[in-house]
Amino acid sequence: MRWAMVKAAIAGTVMVALAFLIPLGLVVQQTARDRAFTASERQAAALGPALAITTDRDAIDRAAASTEAGAKGRLAVHLPDGEVVGSARVDPDQLDTAADRNRAGTVKAPGGYALLQPVAVDRGGIAVVEVYVPDADLSRGVGTAWLVLSGVALGLVAVSVAVADRMGNRIIRSARRLATAARSLGSGNLTVRVPVEGREAAGAPEELREAAYAFNAMADRVVHLLAAERELAADLSHRLRTPLTVLRLNAAALGQGDAADATRHAVAQLEREVDQIIRTARRDPVDAPPTVLGCDAVEVVRDRVAFWSALAEDEGRPWQLSGDREPAPVPVQRGDLAAAVDALLGNVFRHTAVGTPFAVDLAAGEDAVTVRVGDGGPGFTDPATAIRRGAGHGGEGSTGLGLDIARKLAEGTGGDLALGRSAALGGAEITLRLNTRTEVELPRQQRRRTGRLIRKD
Repeated sequence: MRWAMVKAAIAGTVMVALAFLIPLGLVVQQTARDRAFTASERQAAALGPALAITTDRDAIDRAAASTEAGAKGRLAVHLPDGEVVGSARVDPDQLDTAADRNRAGTVKAPGGYALLQPVAVDRGGIAVVEVYVPDADLSRGVGTAWLVLSGVALGLVAVSVAVADRMGNRIIRSARRLATAARSLGSGNLTVRVPVEGREAAGAPEELREAAYAFNAMADRVVHLLAAERELAADLSHRLRTPLTVLRLNAAALGQGDAADATRHAVAQLEREVDQIIRTARRDPVDAPPTVLGCDAVEVVRDRVAFWSALAEDEGRPWQLSGDREPAPVPVQRGDLAAAVDALLGNVFRHTAVGTPFAVDLAAGEDAVTVRVGDGGPGFTDPATAIRRGAGHGGEGSTGLGLDIARKLAEGTGGDLALGRSAALGGAEITLRLNTRTEVELPRQQRRRTGRLIRKD
């Protein structure tokens, strides 16, 4: 924009300068020409009184020598008897024409022009005074005038460029501040605002000031909407406390046993998740501490499979876990990965019949960690629709968000989520690939844990 304004200023100033300076230069040139011929007319008129008195050659020669043109050898007098006093440069035919017309005129001569002025002498004849005007006299001072005019034009262009550059710099600074604030807001800095008053906003165009006001209003609106959304999420999460209390009391009355312990563990974990949601929703994102990414995928998958294994036993589902011998660090939060694995395993229990087997396979490579969940159910009829957010048709209790949550987690690391058919079990297979190119430092206690779940058939 700055260079565009400079180019526009140069083009406009040059056009204006040419429109005024070229005619002015031509006027100067014509003025110099007229000045030279006017001076020659004065020189010729100076001999009129002498010719009116006498035609004596010596007297006329002395009178011609007293003039400036005569002293320079540029004046000649053609007497009626054909005698010439001085140095003549014109042809006789041109002299006859001037004498016959009895009026002054200019004719072309070698190296310039000659002014022919007819003068009546004392004996009734016509003498012609010739004043030579060289080409140099016709253009005297014109070159200097053109140089001065060119300098004026260049000065005008320089001034216009400086003014345009200064104005463009102000506009660019204002536009850059607005763009920087927009990028900062897009990156999550909700406190950024564009200055609209004071020294920083001085010189900004009115349009950019209006854009700054609009940006600040938008940022304030975003902060307000996010605050309202956090309060709404906290309120909705708080509503779950009543049914959770009932579940906890009912779980406490179940007595002893693996199923009862698993139920109480699930209720306690659900309460912790709800509390975490409420605390996270009410926390100001500006004051939130930075999130540390990184967990062991093996430990998370092992923990979630152990959780779902209790329900698998109740429904008579054979299951298998493989690939969980060595730690597999991934650049995601533990809770996010657990939610994604729960979504994959929950699909098995929700969309397949009781007794349908499933298998979880974990594979760690150089650049990625892959989690595959396969089952022996009917598989996907339309994988593209199943993975689309909110488009699943899982019946009552299904929101269609589980696979989308897992997909976003994978894509956040540069990985992906793929739906296909299980080669071993013949049903659906979901492959979650997490890119591990970003180095993740595992907690020390996670690296020391090498235990594994017992597989069940």
